Amino acid sequence: MTKTRYIKLILILGSLTALGPFSIDMYLPGFAGIAKDLNTSVANVSMTLSSYFIGISAGQLLYGPLLDRFGRKKPLFIGLLVYILASLGCVFVTDIDTFIGLRFIQAVGSCAATVASVSMVRDLFPVKDIPKVFSLLMLVVGLSPMLAPTIGGYVTADYGWHTVFFILMCMGIVILIAAQIVLPNSYLPDTSISLKPKPIITNFISILKEPQFYTYAFAGAIAFSGLFTYVAASPILFMDIFEVDAKTYGWIFAFMSLSFISASQLNSLLLRKFNSEQMILGALVSQAGISVLFLILAMNDLLGLYETIAMLFLFLACLGISNPNTAGLTLAPFSRNAGSASALMGAIQLGLGALASFAVGVFVKNSMLPMVWIMTVSTILALIILIFGKRNIKKTITNSGDEEIVIVH
Repeated sequence: MTKTRYIKLILILGSLTALGPFSIDMYLPGFAGIAKDLNTSVANVSMTLSSYFIGISAGQLLYGPLLDRFGRKKPLFIGLLVYILASLGCVFVTDIDTFIGLRFIQAVGSCAATVASVSMVRDLFPVKDIPKVFSLLMLVVGLSPMLAPTIGGYVTADYGWHTVFFILMCMGIVILIAAQIVLPNSYLPDTSISLKPKPIITNFISILKEPQFYTYAFAGAIAFSGLFTYVAASPILFMDIFEVDAKTYGWIFAFMSLSFISASQLNSLLLRKFNSEQMILGALVSQAGISVLFLILAMNDLLGLYETIAMLFLFLACLGISNPNTAGLTLAPFSRNAGSASALMGAIQLGLGALASFAVGVFVKNSMLPMVWIMTVSTILALIILIFGKRNIKKTITNSGDEEIVIVH
């Protein structure tokens, strides 16, 4: 493969991967403006995040079998088309209920891009290069939550929140054209794959029964729901409670993303000295300690803007360490049906994320306490699942060799 072609493929696969994070983060600074324009509350606007997470969760399970059955490009084309039309609908939306529905449809469309990009990495690159390619894609995913809300903050302040969805629609169109022209047909359709519900469900149930899968998938996903809680609560927390403007909020969100990215990089270094099991336990114990301290400080009204940012920064850093390790150990036992295991893991993670962001929409109004309660309870629950679940695992299977499994969401 020539260097130019390699760079082209990475850029297009990276932009497919970045579409989801951009769709989640870019409109966050506009929450106050959306609430005002649609005559509703910021808490109700956060329900559009919940519906988006539900859409991605459902989409993960939908596209896995479709991409194997019909090849990569046809489902990708249809998914991106759905995304573009839903984004256009969001530009002209006039009531909150329609907006919530359109965000669900937009998520199902964008999910095609995420799942197809992961599948195409497996198709297009030799096995030894896959971890390196995923690392480059992770960098794109990591940069997205830094760039998206910052850009969104400026666009919202200068042109209004509708423009954000117009930009997302244009991104979808450019990515669709580039994918159709540049990406090869990397996988021949497999007509032997059944799309009947029964064999698909039977396969998912057999994966769920594996103790290593359910222990690390649920411990990891429940801990990771803290990130979704933070994302959903952050517009209310920073723009309503601490009264920062849309541009400042964008910069705060970008700074927080640094925590998650730098912790993920630190994780790679620490794995030379410690194994994944030790890293997960250490990260979850630290996360539990930080969230309990966060709760005590919040209950006693001891947190200003800067102290809150510091506590959230430490909390997210723990997730940056536990998440790659729980993902690696969740998928390690599956060599044959890794695609289905990956889709199921993603669906569990995003489904619980949707639940957490829904709880934020219901409980977080004019105090940070409900957010911190949700984070603390979910972290302690994840730790309990890890400790008890490990008793059922006879021998932890890890991925052999130097390859680190990196999951792109």
